[in-house]
Amino acid sequence: MSPTDAPNHIAHRGFADDYPENSPLAFERAADRADAIEMDVQRCGTGELVVFHDAKLGRLTDEYGLVQDTPWSVLRGLSILGSDETVPSLETALGAVPAGTAINLELKHVGMADRVLNAVGAVENEILLSSFDSRVLRNLRERDADVRLAYINQRGPNCIDTAVDLDCACVHPRADLCDASFVARAHEAGLTVNSWTVDDEEGAATLAEAGVDGIVSDTSAVF
Repeated sequence: MSPTDAPNHIAHRGFADDYPENSPLAFERAADRADAIEMDVQRCGTGELVVFHDAKLGRLTDEYGLVQDTPWSVLRGLSILGSDETVPSLETALGAVPAGTAINLELKHVGMADRVLNAVGAVENEILLSSFDSRVLRNLRERDADVRLAYINQRGPNCIDTAVDLDCACVHPRADLCDASFVARAHEAGLTVNSWTVDDEEGAATLAEAGVDGIVSDTSAVF
């Protein structure tokens, strides 16, 4: 996930349009077509770290309620979108990604820094930790001077300054905020630019022409 002439291909939730999102199966198969796998991590009701995007269970499972209120004993048995895949722990999800494929973990909330750092320290993959929440990134940096961080933003160009202030290696802007001028300013600030989420070839080509370093997509068909 470093600057390159051709953008890296980043599988959003393991190519969420192609496979049951954020599942071990998705991560294993997406690695065949992607340079990096993006996954979401949050804490469940009994404190374990799980890989799941939504705060609520209803869109992806037959259960209702909040992930943060649901015990791991229940979550671990829930089917993702009616498939044979179930909600994975962070450790299981990390273990599903081949060692040669980079991992981008998006942390959904504060209070997980120590456990996330311990978990990623046990794998050989290149790791990037990202969040919309500046508090999450500050907590990570306080605990690890070397871990690579990325600031995710969907609101405007000031995210470059924020990413620099947070000592990030990367900035992750929403695709419609990401033109050649934005990319040039980010690169001048020493930041890698990974833009999200683009699911059509035309959009991916536009971002590549703008000079982004990585394109986050829900489908491998874009590439």
